[in-house]
Amino acid sequence: MQKVVTVQRHIVEQERLYPKASGDFTGLLWDLTIAAKTISREVNKAGLADILGLTGEKNIHGEEVKKLDAYANERIIKSMEHGGHLCIMASEENDDVIPIPEEFPRGKYVLMFDPLDGSSNIDANVSVGTIFSIYRRKTTGKDASVDDCLRKGTEQVAAGYIVYGSSTMMVYTTGQGVHGFTLDPGIGEFLLSHENIRIPLKGKTYSVNEGNTFTWDEGTKKYINHLKESDTVTGRPYSLRYVGSLVADFHRNLLYGGIFLYPADYKDPKKPKAKLRLLYEANPLAFIVEQAGGMASTGKERILDIQATGLHQKVPLIIGSKEDVLTYEKFFNNR
Repeated sequence: MQKVVTVQRHIVEQERLYPKASGDFTGLLWDLTIAAKTISREVNKAGLADILGLTGEKNIHGEEVKKLDAYANERIIKSMEHGGHLCIMASEENDDVIPIPEEFPRGKYVLMFDPLDGSSNIDANVSVGTIFSIYRRKTTGKDASVDDCLRKGTEQVAAGYIVYGSSTMMVYTTGQGVHGFTLDPGIGEFLLSHENIRIPLKGKTYSVNEGNTFTWDEGTKKYINHLKESDTVTGRPYSLRYVGSLVADFHRNLLYGGIFLYPADYKDPKKPKAKLRLLYEANPLAFIVEQAGGMASTGKERILDIQATGLHQKVPLIIGSKEDVLTYEKFFNNR
């Protein structure tokens, strides 16, 4: 009979690798799984409840806020603020940091999250997801500050995502490999389904919005054309697989290999504009992919080496199988 391992049991076993662990980190991840289950429930009944559509508001990025975005954001905040594990939070949906209310105890960890990535697709029943990143506090004193959030990705102690699709799956790393858990709705538990995930060194698919071709730099254009040519290894060109939901595209490539690209907009070559958020999207996914043997880059530099200077800083993101990302960098830097 196959051994059944819940995510809680797995987290505890991972924590045992650190003799000085206090249990706070385990409690933090436990609270996150509770929030994920709640969001999963609402996503799965979205077409039956008054939770589709827009709130009528816009977030800091000028994007219209979906009702489910707002729900997921609020659900995570309320699930995490009272546990005593966190000193501060920051969300893609909030302009500023989210302090822990005075009435709750403070902890030593920092939580950064994108509550519902890909939510523009939710009305069409396309997979969406939650992305999270965890750091240890670095400041001293009673209250944490924005400086605790503006970090390099190399300082993360954990990162993960929950994808809400045909099944709900949680994937996370604490720097000891990448593991995936599928939610069993019958018992309400995340069960280990993908142990020690390793991304293939080279893939056969690429994920990019080719509608943006006219905004790309010359190196990116040449690289995509290269992928469409006959490959000397596979004997055929790469296949395009693009959902438009970062979590969904990343999750597929993590399991099967491939590359996801969201290069900067070079309509004005002097002022290229990036789209994806360093702290809420690029850093956590970069930590995961590197732990799985992959690579994440802007084209010029390793994502995890970037020092964050703003809560909503944006970067180009090229992420996936290591050989594919290295090949992209050659095209990008020789354009």
